[in-house]
Amino acid sequence: MQIMLSRGQAEEVGSRSRLIFGTLYPAYYSYKAVKSKDIKEYVKWMMYWIIFALFTTAETFTDIFLCWFPFYYELKIAFVAWLLSPYTKGSSLLYRKFVHPTLSSKEKEIDDCLVQAKDRSYDALVHFGKRGLNVAATAAVMAASKGQGALSERLRSFSMQDLTTIRGDGAPAPSGPPPPGSGRASGKHGQPKMSRSASESASSSGTA
Repeated sequence: MQIMLSRGQAEEVGSRSRLIFGTLYPAYYSYKAVKSKDIKEYVKWMMYWIIFALFTTAETFTDIFLCWFPFYYELKIAFVAWLLSPYTKGSSLLYRKFVHPTLSSKEKEIDDCLVQAKDRSYDALVHFGKRGLNVAATAAVMAASKGQGALSERLRSFSMQDLTTIRGDGAPAPSGPPPPGSGRASGKHGQPKMSRSASESASSSGTA
């Protein structure tokens, strides 16, 4: 636990030291070189920034595979100090011995790769842009058609409800002959009344 804590502290100190001495300090002196228009200082700090960019790129991978190495973060701080020191001139040494000859020999190939990457990225951007526009247009057309269909269906349901209401309120009573069953029912109900009147008349004649 103590080893992990010291390693974490070393990493924090290393990141802060690199921020101050590896970035802010050279940035300020680069500003002074540009302001004073001193070509010598300008070239010096340009060489430093090229080496520092390569160091940051390599650091992305070394932090993954070499972080367990003893004094790894302390060595990075020492390396940045070596690059910046006016006595060692580490950045100028690395640039003149390794970076400049390598870039000079591979410059044409690097330029061709950058041009191809630029063209491919532009073509890919145009392709995906057209594809995105087509998808958006299709979605808009589908949404519009669905909305129009739902609106027409709703209007149709409203019209059917209105017609039903009008028919229920203003429909006249049915006229015409009564149904066949009604006459029979009335005949059946009327027959007992006639027999009762006949019996009453017979009884009155008998008493007379």
